[in-house]
Amino acid sequence: MTSPSSGPGARVPTAQVLSSTERFRNGFFRLVTDEVRLPAAAAADRDGSTVSRDYVSDHLGAVAVVAYDEASDAVVLVRQYRHPVRRELWELPAGLLDVPGESALDCAKRELAEEADLVAARWDVLVDLVVTPGSSDEAIRIFLARELSDLPEKLRTERLEEEAGMLIERVPLAAAVGRIFSGDIENAACVAGLLALQNTKMAMWPPLRAAEATWPARPGR
Repeated sequence: MTSPSSGPGARVPTAQVLSSTERFRNGFFRLVTDEVRLPAAAAADRDGSTVSRDYVSDHLGAVAVVAYDEASDAVVLVRQYRHPVRRELWELPAGLLDVPGESALDCAKRELAEEADLVAARWDVLVDLVVTPGSSDEAIRIFLARELSDLPEKLRTERLEEEAGMLIERVPLAAAVGRIFSGDIENAACVAGLLALQNTKMAMWPPLRAAEATWPARPGR
């Protein structure tokens, strides 16, 4: 069994998976142990030594949204508690692709409405990430949302659990980028999305990928 290549930057040949053992499964991912013959040995068609790798597999994937107010040159950030790191983080509106059959774009629209009480008339793909490729196949697509407007009060979602005390703030883009380098913003998707927006703006808005562009790194479902 050979792992599939994914994404335009993938190198071949890939590692040869000799065996795979599932350790844990829930509705969001699996934890597996693979016995692997690494690519160098596979390329040379020699036995070589094998290695054991534990990792999160079949992660649902996620989306995040850089909601950009062009008139004020500001972005929308949210702050919520993240239990694995035991503290609150400044982030982009974001969420798991956990609704069967929902496209990444529709998920992004839903998360922007649920977490920031906003809708956007213009959507593009800003950047794609594989977040922790040493331990997980989780992939995140970050969208750029523009032409923002407030969601009507009657359509807003009650926020529960970690989202119950969520703070929402509009921050000038330059100040938000400054928060990255001061250490105030640590969330990987937020860092990548803000820097990608800043670069896009400095490059005088080159064309971005369409909102429904293919996403090779998204785990299959």
